[in-house]
This record gives sequence, C-alpha cells and structure tokens, in this order.
Amino acid sequence: MKPVKVGICGLGTVGGGTFNVLQRNAEEIARRAGRGIEVAQIAMRTPNPNCQITGTPITADVFEVASNPEIDIVIELIGGYTIARELVLKAIEHGKHVVTANKALIAVHGNEIFARAREKGVIVAFEAAVAGGIPVIKAIREGLSANRINWVAGIINGTGNFILTEMREKGRTFPDVLAEAQALGYAEADPTFDVEGIDAAHKLTILASIAFGIPLQFDKAYTEGITQLTTADVNYAEALGYRIKHLGVARSTANGIELRVHPTLIPADRLIANVNGVMNAVMVNGDAAGSTLFYGAGAGMEPTASSVIADLVDVVRAMTSDPENRVPHLAFQPDSLSAHPILPIEACESAYYLRIQAKDRPGVLAQVASILSERGINIESIMQKEVEEHDGLVPMILLTHSVLEQRMDDAITALQALQDVVGSVVRIRVEQLN
Repeated sequence: MKPVKVGICGLGTVGGGTFNVLQRNAEEIARRAGRGIEVAQIAMRTPNPNCQITGTPITADVFEVASNPEIDIVIELIGGYTIARELVLKAIEHGKHVVTANKALIAVHGNEIFARAREKGVIVAFEAAVAGGIPVIKAIREGLSANRINWVAGIINGTGNFILTEMREKGRTFPDVLAEAQALGYAEADPTFDVEGIDAAHKLTILASIAFGIPLQFDKAYTEGITQLTTADVNYAEALGYRIKHLGVARSTANGIELRVHPTLIPADRLIANVNGVMNAVMVNGDAAGSTLFYGAGAGMEPTASSVIADLVDVVRAMTSDPENRVPHLAFQPDSLSAHPILPIEACESAYYLRIQAKDRPGVLAQVASILSERGINIESIMQKEVEEHDGLVPMILLTHSVLEQRMDDAITALQALQDVVGSVVRIRVEQLN
C-alpha cells in the first residue's frame, strides 16, 4: 500500500520534534498505522538546525501545502488564531485531513472548523492541543465513553505550575520565579496567557466539550490568574494541609456547566496536589470508572510530537472508513450536543480560603463570623496569627464550607466595609476533588 503523504506547516519546537520522531520511528509508526507515513512537504520561514530535512520539498507558503494535490494530511503547527484558521479551512476545502496542536484555534474556532470538516468528510485531530504528551482527549472521548462525566480538574499549564512549585518549596516571590521561568524558556516575554489563565482556559474549554458533549464556548470560561498570590498564602495553605495549584475545573451540575480557571487550594494528600514543576495532570471523575488521573509532560518538543503523531496514526487508520462511523470530533454525535448552559462564576459553588488583615482589637473575629453567618456561610476552620510587627495587623485565615460565589461576593463586600479590616480580603477557592 502506498504511503500516506503529509505536509508539516511550521518547523519550530513541536514541528521539529514531529519531523524527527516521524523519521526516527518510521518503521514502528508504519506498523501501527498499517502503512508508511511520508513527509512530502514542509512549510517554514526559519530553518530548524535540529532537523535534517535534505531531500524534503520546502516552501515558505503554508497555503501551498493546503492546496498541494499530493498531500493527504496537513499538520498545522504554526499557532495563533488567524493564519492557522485560514490554513485549516483551506486544507479542509481541498479535502485534506488535519492534525493540529493549536488549543487556541480549537477553543475559539473549533465549532466552525468541525462543521466544515463534517461537510467535507474529513478528520480534524487535536490531541496535542491539551496537556502536551498526555493522551487525555483520547481517554475521555473513547476510553471513558461509557461514563457520565461528573467533573474534570486539571493542572494544564506548566509555567504556572512551575511558579507555584518554586514559591512553595523555596519561599520565593511571584516576580522572582516568573523572571527565572522566562530565562529558562518556560514563559514567554509576555507571559499573560500563562499566568492569567488564558492558556489553561483554552484547554479546559476543549476538555469540557468532550466531557459533557457541549459546543466549544471559550468566551464563557471564567479565568483568574496567579499574579496576586503571595508566599504568605502559599505558606498558610500548607499549614492548613493544602497546596495551591492553578487549576482548571469543569463540572456538570443540574443548573449548568461550571467552566473556570483560578488558583485553588487542594488537600495536600491528593495525588494531583503533588504534581510539581512544569508537569501537567488531569483528573476525570465518571459515574462508572470513578476518578482517574492522567499525568505527564504538558509541553516540550517530543512529548507534544508524540501526541501529534498519535493523531496522525489515528487519521491514517480511519482514512478509508465511512465518515459517518468515525469517532466524533467532540466525542458526541453532532446532532446530540447539549444546550446545557455555561454558568457565570457567581452561580458556581465551592468552598473558600479567606485571609483578612485586621486591627488588633477585641471583637473583630466575632464581627467576621457574624457577617458570614448572616449569609449562610459556615466556617470550617480558623487560624489567627500573631500581630505582624511591620504594620501591627493580625492576619486571620478562614476556611469555609461550600457556598455559592454570589453569597461569598456579598460577604467579602461587607467584610471590607468593617472599620477594623484593612485592605482587600484575599479569596482563594477550595476543591476537595474527592
């Protein structure tokens, strides 16, 4: 059987890794796919010194690959929203299957792309878009297809996890660790997507769609970054038996789907709380399988290439199959997607960690407890520290039981209005992940 011909668009970190693994493991990959896979064209603007591409046709025009009649599968690894979208849609229009690692593209334009792909009877595969080398999309879409998924929770941005790990283990400040992350290449010169939760929200949007059978709705995801976290909060959480992680949470409730990314306290004895450095992990809770944990490298040249090529092998296997009998892009048949709404953050429910800076006067704690009680917020535990020498204030740390976010918003407004409370109340959500 003649080999399948693929075109790689983008020969950067992931593109270079994909090319190299395809060359190095060509025989093994062919055995798994059932036929050979040949890189027939590469679109790139800058050569990758780590790739020996002699003899492979090269172009600077990605759209040339999309329209090349010799190409069966286009691998999109250029990133971004605009050119990548045009490239993928053009490839689909020319009847080509697509493999992409572009989480932003799928999260924002996936509904349009998948609809066009169905019309043309082609596949768009995107395993590498979430959690690098961890095959979590395949696990949810296929391995857990018997389950009603209750929730998904993940550490899905390695940069943020590296920063929080360093803050906890070494007592360093956020700006200090961020500067090191940038020097090591873990964070971009503009780290906004990583530290403000946007990158994680792209990935969580995809996971939620596959888990719950809903359209992609990135614009409704709640995102909160880690830039305001202090080593004090990291240490207080540790003293209470928790770890702070930048967590993506998608949960199905009777009222709608929670879709949120934010700093989160997790009990220190949970496996996911002990995922450190730049590693990623995703927990999935289903009604039949219970909780499962997927752990591994969330980025990097060859871990991400591993997922790209796994998709490539799946596409090759399915190329001759009836399009109506392929695994749907979002796990559920297109006409069976749910209209269950995405909940605004005010309608989401969780427990909370609160840190209040108060003047050292009698009765302050009683006032705090009264405000929470009036709003139906139960306190699980309280930790009151010594007066801080530099400002004479007393830090009060509270853990609450689970409550609607709107009630907590009201309570925090009232707390900050107290004469003896100084500054803003620090609020971090708590998830038990039982």
